[in-house]
Order: sequence, then C-alpha cells, then structure tokens
Amino acid sequence: MFKKSDLFFLLAVMISFFVSGYLWFSGQRMDGIFTAIWVPSILCFGIYFKLMVIGAKKDE
Repeated sequence: MFKKSDLFFLLAVMISFFVSGYLWFSGQRMDGIFTAIWVPSILCFGIYFKLMVIGAKKDE
C-alpha cells in the first residue's frame, strides 16, 4: 500500500509538525508559524510526485 517514498514524505511532515509545535510552545512563535507552513507544502509535493508516478504507469 505505502511505498518507501510515501513513508519518507509522511516522516518529513511529522517532523515539521512537531518542530513547529515545539517552537510555538517554547515562545518562538514566528519560527513556529514559518515551520508550520512547511506541512501542507510537503504534503502537496508528495501528492504531486505520487500523481506523476500514477500518470507514468497509465501511459505505458
């Protein structure tokens, strides 16, 4: 179901999420917000590559 690349993207999302939460609650609010913006960006990047793989398989 999940490929290794999917797990790497999810790991990057989780790390970014926890780092942003840590920064937010440690008082570095602007850094926490900046890091929180990475979460949807990484997810969109992963979805894009997943769709590219599906499209390449469909063309074969």
